[in-house]
Amino acid sequence: MTYQSPLRVSDLPQNAPTRFELRPTAQQQEAIRQELGLEGLRKLSFSGDLRAQAKRDWLLSGVLGATVVQPCVITLDPVTTRIDIPVRRVFLANWSDPDEPEFEMPEDDETEALGPEIDPAQVMIEALSLALPQYPRKDGAHLEQAIYTEPGQQAMTDDDVKPFAGLAALRDSLKKDE
Repeated sequence: MTYQSPLRVSDLPQNAPTRFELRPTAQQQEAIRQELGLEGLRKLSFSGDLRAQAKRDWLLSGVLGATVVQPCVITLDPVTTRIDIPVRRVFLANWSDPDEPEFEMPEDDETEALGPEIDPAQVMIEALSLALPQYPRKDGAHLEQAIYTEPGQQAMTDDDVKPFAGLAALRDSLKKDE
């Protein structure tokens, strides 16, 4: 999904940063919302710059902002979260292929292989997906203990399945007998 043409590396100036500012339209935001499985997406923006680093590498740095709506993991009620995060990617010309047997994973997750183009829109979508709360929870929502059993049977609780709980009670009763 592209909102401005990807930037061709060969067209980028080596001695000055290339600025970008992405503000997807409502239709584009809707496509991203569906792609990420969100209930709502508003105020999505990504701005920053791309500059040469060393002789052939490139650094993209910017700020991502968005308001997302996700279902609460407990109540399924909508939970609204504001995301404002810095984003940084380093595109390396001498990137090793992760499928090679001698490949060593880099310590950070900010590095990527440099191709003929750099697409800030793809970086925006990836950064947004990584910034989403994994378990959004509505204020005050908490999970109650659920007890299930067959009709006519005594339900087991969490205390019943603790293997050493009975031993502690037995130990205490033996101490009383002494």
